[in-house]
This record gives sequence, structure tokens and C-alpha cells, in this order.
Amino acid sequence: MTMKGPDLTIWAVVTADQRNSRRAADRVPAALSTLDAVAGDRLALPFERTAGDEIQALTGDPGAVVDIMLALTRLDDWHVGIGLGPVDQPLPDSTRAARGAAYLAARTAVDEARAAPSNLRLVAAGTVSAGPYGETAVRRAEAALVMLRALVGRRTAQGWEVIDMLDATGSGKLAAHRLGVSPSAVSQRAARAARAEARLGAELAQSLLAEAMGVAW
Repeated sequence: MTMKGPDLTIWAVVTADQRNSRRAADRVPAALSTLDAVAGDRLALPFERTAGDEIQALTGDPGAVVDIMLALTRLDDWHVGIGLGPVDQPLPDSTRAARGAAYLAARTAVDEARAAPSNLRLVAAGTVSAGPYGETAVRRAEAALVMLRALVGRRTAQGWEVIDMLDATGSGKLAAHRLGVSPSAVSQRAARAARAEARLGAELAQSLLAEAMGVAW
């Protein structure tokens, strides 16, 4: 789903801030490359560095938000703030030039993410909380995102490797052949990586986020 037009009333601004940036290498270029590959065509305004070690993008696609969160979780160096709300129209060419309640909500979200569970917060502008779905939908969506991030954040490098191979091949036997292990080893690694649970969690997070954004899903 790609939503870029002015008819969309509730947008999602995703802002990510690098952890411990003063004591670590600059992770922004690698993150920008990864996120462009993950969600580039589903972004109304693509990710870019907005200030120092912070990156930001705009989308109307709940699935893109979930995939971005998962990618940032795998990168393991980011606080994630998601703001929901209206955005001033027409959209500019750059997210740095965009304005609106969703951007203000995202600023609050990323600031609060530093001390939040799983370093993630979802904050909605007042117009969203007062809408037909209300604050309850926002909180449920945030809870699903936090739990999914916590689950996936426990994966090891070996777990990610087997997930990537299964996604690429669609076959446990072929994945086992390419990894040089037995099919049972692939199954065990996938179970430890919570592949099935993460898929269900991602579907739930997308559904609840769509409800919070008032988007058909």
C-alpha cells in the first residue's frame, strides 16, 4: 500500500535517534540505505538525516511503519518515535521542510522513547485521539509494536541468518542446503528466532496501527 495523496488525513512520521551517538560511529548512512530498501516506495517523504544523528520519514502505510520498526530493531542502535496526525498540505520535497501535528507528535515520541519500554513510543496528535477510534486504539497499536520489537530484538545473528534464508528460499530444505545444516537445525533455529510468532505479531501491529490511523487494511 502506498499513500501519498492529500486525501489521507492521518499520517505517520517515523523519527529515529541513534543511541550513544557520542561514543559510537555514525550509523546514519547505513540506516538510510537499509530503510530505503525496506520501505522506499511506500514513503511519501523518504528518510533523511534531519539533525545530527537523527533520521525521519513520512508515510501513510501502516505496514511500512511496522517494517521500518523491524529494520531499525535489527540495526540495534536506535530509539524509535512514531507520531500520528495530520500534515500540512501540499507536501514539500523534503521531510525537513514538512510541518503538521504528526511531526510534533513524532518529536514527543522520540524524546520519550529514550526511557520507554523497548525504546519505542507511539504518540498521536489530539485530533487523532479525539477521533472515532480514540486513544484506546493508539495505545493498543503502541503495545503491539513494543511487544513485537521486544520479541524480535532477542534474535541472534544466527537467528537472523536463518530467517533471511527462509524468506529468500521459501523452503526449509533449500535453506538447510544453502546453510550447510540439517532441515531440523533450520526448524530449531527458526523456532528460537520466533519466526512464526513475529509474523503474527507483525500482522497484529499492522492491523491495530491501521485502526489508529483510520486506514482500511
